[in-house]
Amino acid sequence: MVSKRWSVVLAGALLSMSVAACGTPGEPGAPADQGTAGAGDAASGAPVKVGLVYSKSGPLATYGEQYRQGFAAGLDYATKGTGAVNGHKIEITEQDDAGDPAKAVASATDLIGQGHKIIAGSTSSGVALQVAPLAADNKILFVSGPAAVDAVTGVNKYTFRSGRQTFQDVATAGSMLGDVAGKKVTVLAQDSAFGKANIAAVTAVLGGKGATVDSVEVPAAATDVTPFATKIKGAAPDLLFVAWAGTNAAAMWTTLEQQGVFESTKVVTGLDIKPTHAIFGKASSQINFLSHFFDGAADNAAYKALDEGMKEQGATVDLFTNDGFVAAQMIVHAVEASDSDVDAMVSALEGWKFEGPKGQLEIRAEDHAVLQPMFTATLKEEGTNVTPVLGETLDSAAVAPPVTPFK
Repeated sequence: MVSKRWSVVLAGALLSMSVAACGTPGEPGAPADQGTAGAGDAASGAPVKVGLVYSKSGPLATYGEQYRQGFAAGLDYATKGTGAVNGHKIEITEQDDAGDPAKAVASATDLIGQGHKIIAGSTSSGVALQVAPLAADNKILFVSGPAAVDAVTGVNKYTFRSGRQTFQDVATAGSMLGDVAGKKVTVLAQDSAFGKANIAAVTAVLGGKGATVDSVEVPAAATDVTPFATKIKGAAPDLLFVAWAGTNAAAMWTTLEQQGVFESTKVVTGLDIKPTHAIFGKASSQINFLSHFFDGAADNAAYKALDEGMKEQGATVDLFTNDGFVAAQMIVHAVEASDSDVDAMVSALEGWKFEGPKGQLEIRAEDHAVLQPMFTATLKEEGTNVTPVLGETLDSAAVAPPVTPFK
């Protein structure tokens, strides 16, 4: 989705891992023991080239920047500040895809041609789905980032993800809704890969539990959401899932409030990045939030390292900083297995259990889904600030997506 996101990932401006853990035995997720490895002169082997192809600009640039910052913090943590693994410096090359799949494919192709065997990034779901086939065709390791579309899971053996997927979002939302059998559910989404993925996810997850699911799709370029809000109000669904990704979210929420949607239906959406927390206005107390990650959602060694790493960069923990941090952990673990044999990297990641900023993660070997905890939250006004308050932390098994064998 930035994709973007089996979920409802909202978005206020806008909303998816048993092997020895990296590091000292008995300390899952701890930074790798690099031995004599180090940065600069201490890195005696050939550098390992890693390409970051992400939204440095474009509509998802804020998400992309969070991913990049989290990656920097995660690389520092996983390599104990050396930036190297077993004597090999991790050499990062950034490429801006601006959220455009064609640009992402061109950039990834160029990097592969230059000898990069690891590509990470993909803020947008549409981008991830276009870059993934390159991984299989060229036998390189691809670690997708914030992109949440479910189709990335199980797409091929060389493709992984570092964030959650849409199924996990929707399953989290479902945990707040009780028995949905016989209920009418409407999904409000943009006409995009992200939106369609959310519609499919809600249909499969809640429809599979007996709900009747329909959707209202809004053109991505639409500036007036009133006709769509009016349609929802008239239909009076029992539940409304909002899956939104773009800069016009504030206007969308204002329109829903003006049309009285909150008075006639229960609204569920994903908790987006910090700048969006204040856009809901009076409706904020009426919305049920599912969450992939937020500042204060967890408290462990990896989270504390992320928090410190973000502060060092003059930033704070937010929605997609986790995805960048985890991507760096995964890449370091892969390079520990081999600095050049991609199949060895893949084998090392499959089934790996480790601690990320949001808790214990596992890369499912059968399809590379990242099994992970998810959260529910509410928003609380504190003076002029609006901050999320943790509700429940759902165990990874409670929101695990079905296995999708490789094609």
